[in-house]
Amino acid sequence: MYNIVIFGAPGSGKGTQSEYLIKHYGLFHISTGDVLRDHIKRGTELGKIASGYINDGKLIPDDLMISILEKVLDENPEKEKQGVIFDGFPRTTEQAKALKEMLARRGSKVDIVIGLDVPESELIDRLIKRGKESGRSDDNLETIKKRLDVYHSQTSPLRDHYVAEGIYAAINGLGSIEGIFEDIKKAIDNCRK
Repeated sequence: MYNIVIFGAPGSGKGTQSEYLIKHYGLFHISTGDVLRDHIKRGTELGKIASGYINDGKLIPDDLMISILEKVLDENPEKEKQGVIFDGFPRTTEQAKALKEMLARRGSKVDIVIGLDVPESELIDRLIKRGKESGRSDDNLETIKKRLDVYHSQTSPLRDHYVAEGIYAAINGLGSIEGIFEDIKKAIDNCRK
């Protein structure tokens, strides 16, 4: 089992690189954004709560996200054994500590954090393009700017947390998708030694 956190600003390529990780390593992918959007689409109580936060460009409260993650893992015990890609979580140092505690209770840990570094102008271009192609309502310029502000103020300090733990691998998120994935594989293979 191998657990990976894929980390980066909105539009940095986390979802795309997660697809490659799934194919190559056979890992179970949990995108908190996808889980939340599914609840919103189905109109669940969680979806209604999450929608308010997301529409304001804010983060979902930590305790709520941890309980969502535990529920997903509890519902997929065989997939959890293969290893997990956490995509979109944690986003704060407090969430990282909560994830560490939750995984420890399950006899597991985060093995590596893949940090995708992309300049802000490129992030905005990617997100606007994605919004036009996918119709995602949270990919409009106003919400994108709010999300990036939240990322810079609340999420980017998480990088220092994981660097201090010795499990952070910085990856240049510019270039071909395949080239970026080769860099990710090298980081994972070096971490496994």
